[in-house]
Amino acid sequence: MILRPSAFPLIPFALAAALTSSSLRGQEAPAGSVEVLDEVVVEADYDTQVDGPFLPDVEGTRINAGKKTSNIRLNDLPEISNGNYRQVIAKTPGLILAEESTPLVSIGYRGFDPHRMQSLQVLEDGVPIHADMIGYPEAYYVPPFDAVERIEFIRGGAALMYGPQPGGAINFVMKKPPLDTKLAVESLNIVGSFDYYSNFSSFGGTVDRFGYYGWYNHRQTDGFREANSDYFLNAWGGTFALDATGPRRWYLNLTAYDETHGEPGGLTLSDGPNAVNYSENRNATSRFFDRMRISRYAVALIHEWDVSETTLVTFRTWWDAYQRYSRRQRGGGFGTLPTGPAAQTNQIENQRFYSFGAEPRIRHDWEWLDNTHTLTGGMMLYNTYSPRLDMQGDSPVATSGDVRNQSNRYSWYFSMFAENRFQFGKLSLTPGFRLENIWQSVQEKINVAKGTANQSLVNETVYNFVPLFGLGLEYAFTPEIAAYANVSQAYRPPIFTQAVPTSPNTVVAGNLNESFVWNYEVGFRGNPKTWLTWDTSFFMIDNSDQIGTRTADNGNLTVIENAGRSFVYGWDLSTEVDLVGLADHFFNPGKPTPAAADKAGKNLVDPVPVHRSWVDTYGSLSVYSALTLSQGEFLSGPNTGKTPQYLPDYSYRFGLIYNWRDIVKVAFMGNFVGSSFADDTNTASRFIPAYDVWDLTVEAKVYRDYVTVVGGVNNLFDRDYYARIRSDGIDPAMPRNWYAGIKVKF
Repeated sequence: MILRPSAFPLIPFALAAALTSSSLRGQEAPAGSVEVLDEVVVEADYDTQVDGPFLPDVEGTRINAGKKTSNIRLNDLPEISNGNYRQVIAKTPGLILAEESTPLVSIGYRGFDPHRMQSLQVLEDGVPIHADMIGYPEAYYVPPFDAVERIEFIRGGAALMYGPQPGGAINFVMKKPPLDTKLAVESLNIVGSFDYYSNFSSFGGTVDRFGYYGWYNHRQTDGFREANSDYFLNAWGGTFALDATGPRRWYLNLTAYDETHGEPGGLTLSDGPNAVNYSENRNATSRFFDRMRISRYAVALIHEWDVSETTLVTFRTWWDAYQRYSRRQRGGGFGTLPTGPAAQTNQIENQRFYSFGAEPRIRHDWEWLDNTHTLTGGMMLYNTYSPRLDMQGDSPVATSGDVRNQSNRYSWYFSMFAENRFQFGKLSLTPGFRLENIWQSVQEKINVAKGTANQSLVNETVYNFVPLFGLGLEYAFTPEIAAYANVSQAYRPPIFTQAVPTSPNTVVAGNLNESFVWNYEVGFRGNPKTWLTWDTSFFMIDNSDQIGTRTADNGNLTVIENAGRSFVYGWDLSTEVDLVGLADHFFNPGKPTPAAADKAGKNLVDPVPVHRSWVDTYGSLSVYSALTLSQGEFLSGPNTGKTPQYLPDYSYRFGLIYNWRDIVKVAFMGNFVGSSFADDTNTASRFIPAYDVWDLTVEAKVYRDYVTVVGGVNNLFDRDYYARIRSDGIDPAMPRNWYAGIKVKF
């Protein structure tokens, strides 16, 4: 493991913060004085109220004690435009963004595949939003940031709470109907580089027992590539609430999403016939006709019932209809233009997913040995019906053609889970288990390649049973400072194409097991003052029985098997210090008020020191950093000795955020990422060089709370870099781009 020079200034600072925090908390106001506490704004979320950089030990019907967690508060930053996840995850170590020019998102974590966040469990208000969280776990839809209150990220132990996947869980907590008004309306319009335009408008309020909140989002751009990098997006959503402040609360969530974008293809660093060279023109296009469309319509019903002061019951049920449609020109290669007869045709893929789920949960607090302990548990039933149709068109722009493959796919999933936090003074122990049952079926209707090879069509069901166990420990030195440790299991189920392959030249070697993961983490975190936060941890991930392929029969046969094991380890460190708050604490004791007479009018009362916060007067200036140092290697399988994909030696984010009373916000954010490979085989053409990129964003209220202006420059220094490589070539990151807009609220 190599410690980069840029990380050294952080280490003594973090240690000093950790060593001095306890003494700072022990100080008390002198007798006879009045201390004015910092204002804290608490916003309501499902199940519970959450504020602060970490999730509470018990959150509604979930136990976070003994797990490494992050509470990403979007309001801490100026307005984020064009779905810039680089800014969203600025303070969150470990997450690796594989940047692209489409509205789709790819985030990896500790050596897991980032593509469409398929190694993370992705949820919206606790409801899975992958196309199919078992057979096709790709998150093509994510909600717009303006409709999101905050984002929860849970590392090891997340599988016990939410099920697959092994890289942890990201939960988008959506905004709810405002409780303090009958009607609130806002609209944000932004324009920017490459003919970018976006609008987000919302309205909401509460009248008697009924609350409502609705939003609409539109985004479009021509993109920065020379052709075919445009997109056009429309999304609608809303929440209806009944008795939101009562003991029995009902929420109905509705979402509609429709997006179309071009796929401009990848580039190459090689020369040759039809090569589209990155070094000659990083904005070039290698695919002029490839298009993709994503649509999703979803409804979720959430009920929360405070049965008593010690018992909470929640119930979620949901249904969604998903479509993934693409057309792609045939005959291309890695960073090359399509050629030959195949280039006069295209491949059309139309996948649909119809999912239903239900999840009851319960939390019960119980007493034993003069301590309050917490039990949570529940079950989940999930089903997906997914028809797939593959066609070959007779031109690069064909939208229909000859059917090559047609199949119906099914997933059934049932799990039971429970965790219990045993509390003994400052020490808590949280054992947990989850029992996963998965059925996957594929029924082929048409398979031209198999017909040509005189092979039978597939009609098969595969069953997997996965028991998961974990243990979390936490010792709270104070309510705001704690040490934690976690040992937990997670897994990645076989996807449709692995469990039941449809290619005539692909077979499964024996019974295919799920990839199995052990997560180990030990850390120390604290938020003892509003101006000081830290979290540091050491982690190890043992990922065995990874599903891969090998060739057989002189290269004529592809064999899918459990054949790989990798080991990843490293260190996370995140810190944030408000320099104004720090100075205010040590150097601003307050000014005395004038002496006053007592009630009898005879004696003067001594002047009382009143603390007038410098933060309130001058604003806060926060310095944050998020560092991850990591190493990894395949211990067995065909990639033995190689490094897992998207696992750089270091990932370091650093920045300054100025905030004056939430009236003016300015952020200057840097992102430094070491080199890595974009595949597990460490192919030379999939090497991603180290890079750095900076963003500058601003938000300012110019007329009370009614009118706000926003703006910024992303990739401020116009860095030439790329963070994503796929089978069609290098996907260049966006060059310097600007945006500006205005928000009206009343």
